[in-house]
Amino acid sequence: MAFYENTILARQDLAEKELNDIKNKYKELINASSGNMVKIEDWGLLNLSKKINNFKKAFFIHYKFEGDKKTINELEKKIKLDNSVIRHLTVKYKKLDTENEFFKKDQ
Repeated sequence: MAFYENTILARQDLAEKELNDIKNKYKELINASSGNMVKIEDWGLLNLSKKINNFKKAFFIHYKFEGDKKTINELEKKIKLDNSVIRHLTVKYKKLDTENEFFKKDQ
């Protein structure tokens, strides 16, 4: 199995409950399709550099997980059908950095 990071940009007009549903939906999907969730980072509502589908902002959700080709295919198939997601990016890594959170909310 390989390590992956997946970042989802969700629409800015979603309620908090809908955001939590999205987080849980993809977490369960990764775990169900022989993957292993390592970490979920909620980066919050951030400005986009360019408008995407007439949205100026988006909620960023970042997943770090371990999986195989089946996991990636299943994940990307579901994301493409989800109307709440306006963009996504999946990147493969040899080793995951679980220590740093670059968009960590100040507490």
